[in-house]
Amino acid sequence: MIDSHFYLGRAYDSVEQTVTNEAVAYDPANLTTHAVVTGMTGSGKTGLCIAMLEEAALKGIPAIVIDPKGDLTNLLLHFPDLTPQDFQPWVDADQARRAGKTLEQAALEASLQWRNGLSEWGIGQERVLALKNAAQFAIFTPGSDAGIPVSVLSSLAAPELSWNENREILREKIASTVTALLGLVGYEDIDPLRSREHILLSNLFENAWSAGKDVELTELILQTQTPPFDKLGAFTVDAFFPAKDRMELAMVLNNILASPAFEAWRVGQSLDIASLLYASDGRPRHSVFYLAHLSDSERMFIVTLLLSAVETWMRAQSGSTSLRAILYMDEIFGYLPPQRNPSSKPPLLRMLKNARAFGLGLMLATQNPVDVDYKALSNAGTWLVGKLQTDQDKQRLLDGLEGAAGGVSRAEFDKLISSLGKRVFLLHNVHAKQPTLLHSRWAMNYLAGPLTRTQIPALNKLANADASPQTQPKPASAPQTFASAETASPSFMGSTSQPARRSPVPTLQSSNSQFSVTKPSLPPTIREYFLPQTYSLPEAFNAAGRTMPPEARIEGVVYRPALMASAQVRILDRKLGVDSELTRAAFVPSLEKRGAVRWEEYAFDSHTLENAETSPAPSSRFDAIASPLNDAKLMTALQKDFADWVHRNSSVQARANETLKVYAGPDVSRAEFMRACADAASQKRDAEIAKTTAQIDRQLKTLEDKLAREERELREDEAELSHRKVEEAGTHLENLTGLFGGRRKASRLSSSLTKRRLTEQAKAEVEESVNAIAAYKKQIAELEKRREETVAEINEKWGSAVNDIVEVTVTPKKTDVFIALFGVAWTPYYLVQTDAEIITLPAFGEE
Repeated sequence: MIDSHFYLGRAYDSVEQTVTNEAVAYDPANLTTHAVVTGMTGSGKTGLCIAMLEEAALKGIPAIVIDPKGDLTNLLLHFPDLTPQDFQPWVDADQARRAGKTLEQAALEASLQWRNGLSEWGIGQERVLALKNAAQFAIFTPGSDAGIPVSVLSSLAAPELSWNENREILREKIASTVTALLGLVGYEDIDPLRSREHILLSNLFENAWSAGKDVELTELILQTQTPPFDKLGAFTVDAFFPAKDRMELAMVLNNILASPAFEAWRVGQSLDIASLLYASDGRPRHSVFYLAHLSDSERMFIVTLLLSAVETWMRAQSGSTSLRAILYMDEIFGYLPPQRNPSSKPPLLRMLKNARAFGLGLMLATQNPVDVDYKALSNAGTWLVGKLQTDQDKQRLLDGLEGAAGGVSRAEFDKLISSLGKRVFLLHNVHAKQPTLLHSRWAMNYLAGPLTRTQIPALNKLANADASPQTQPKPASAPQTFASAETASPSFMGSTSQPARRSPVPTLQSSNSQFSVTKPSLPPTIREYFLPQTYSLPEAFNAAGRTMPPEARIEGVVYRPALMASAQVRILDRKLGVDSELTRAAFVPSLEKRGAVRWEEYAFDSHTLENAETSPAPSSRFDAIASPLNDAKLMTALQKDFADWVHRNSSVQARANETLKVYAGPDVSRAEFMRACADAASQKRDAEIAKTTAQIDRQLKTLEDKLAREERELREDEAELSHRKVEEAGTHLENLTGLFGGRRKASRLSSSLTKRRLTEQAKAEVEESVNAIAAYKKQIAELEKRREETVAEINEKWGSAVNDIVEVTVTPKKTDVFIALFGVAWTPYYLVQTDAEIITLPAFGEE
């Protein structure tokens, strides 16, 4: 059971005030109904919570850890070798100096203390090593580059959830985000229904997100002054929120953007919950958000954004009955108060009510049980209560327990809580029959206490956590070069699968007389398109690789014929979960007369081609057109050849795990697919274990009942034997007395023999019971061993099944290739006059 459950410690006997040998195991599935951990400073609360997170890591369960004080940085201090050198950098130098010890001595003592502590609790070095390898640990520092910095700008991006299908959820996220943003700039006690600032900013967010657009902070500030809508409710924007007042709000928001300190919030890891929970290699992550260096308003800001991001991620997941991930807050004081409504409270309330359905478990800890909204915590199914500081704390907690677990005996709980000592906790689990007292186990991580920001770089280095920012500016892409029809190479555009072949684009010296003002006629079956002018004159010179002389001017536009093709491809495989749409496009500026085209050499941006116009620019001229562009039969053959090329060269990669019947298309990352496989394997493993071990458990129960009955009979038989021996001895004594007294009778001899026979019979029954007990114990041991072997085999079976993954290439049907555009593309060139000549320069290129 311990292998599949969390090992929290051992049962505690409150009467004897001793720790028993009975291990206390906790089913992680119970965490889906959330847990509340409370206890005063020094109660061992942090150590217990770290132990629970250690167990989660060992079970492959990822976690996001919110650490306001710095205690949870200890999650990275696991030393499998337990050498003094491992501990030395992390021992408290001041404490060692006050104790009159060197760092080396203090490190040696810490090493011995941890080695002995782990040994006492039955934890070997191999388990510490397993913890180190079980998950990727990292510390994130919002507003600082001491750890992995966090970019809050990603929280302003439009969520991936559909607006039309998730309006209520996304409006709740907007409300929390806006409240947090206003709190960061000094607004307090914000009422979303009464605050003009909140209403305006919420509408700006909704206006952007409903259109699928991200909210840029700069744009948000500008739109605060000039909103992209005329009304707010029944009133005009100016009547509801005058321009002067909006300018004041914009100035306050601009202070964030203008502050050099805000730069630390602009780069780093985005609040992408999937990547915070799982590494790229599929390993679970324990991501610790260190907040001790932030002000109260900054903490509330980042906590709200993080909670909202977790909630949005949660809503996008499928339902799950098993524990998928943990969200742990080391101190909820101030974030879930009973009266006030800070920005962190709404997302916490919603997740406490709804997270269970998605397999997300919340662990909430506090050492201030008085200032907590226990109505909100009534959804928590597990309570771990440690030693409390005052009677007021205890009474307030008892009020909360009564609300969360109706029917509890207040007097009984009062007595139990009053008896708690250091590292002793009352475990109340709605899934268990009765509360348990436990003594928390020794933590595998070194509990060095709160660590400072200056120690975090070394901590991340110790855990091999990447501290480099993950959001980098995207390099601007240069426009594609372009050539005139007479001198362009057929491969002037690069394909999407290989680098473009670029060279300076020659221009054509010409005059207007070379071109016709009348467009050449084409057969009616050949479609025509007019491409837009996407280059300015300087860009046209740049695309041609020439320096623009100051006197250059545009004299007109000339269109030259080219071949344009675009196709929509649908790739569908319902079994593999693939339903993708691809676009393939080609732009061929010059064709051979026989019409042979290597399409891959002319792959082009379909979006640019889709902007084709229905008519040419005014006063434009046209170049001549030749075969095959004016040959309907050849163009039909080219279209068929293009469709065949698109069919042959369009595919997507899917993943399949036939063992687990898990499939995923290209929109699912490998890490997400691995998680889905792991979830499926866990469910199948649990089902098989439950089914396979049920019969063994029944047999064990039967044998244990027989053993108990036989042990009772043994005690009775032993009592009977003792009684018979006493009777037999008495009879012998009576016979001896009669013999020496001369009064021996035959009846006395007969009675003596009877007593002897009864004694032997009682002795036989004792031996029979002893043998039966030994046989039952042997059978029980064999059954328990068989159960362990069975569970191990099932674990190994489904554990290996997770990796039975194959990459599947999915191709479209020919009937799923739809030609969107195919025909002659009239391509614009500028006729440019310089002092010496008239030249043509490309006016069109990929955007």
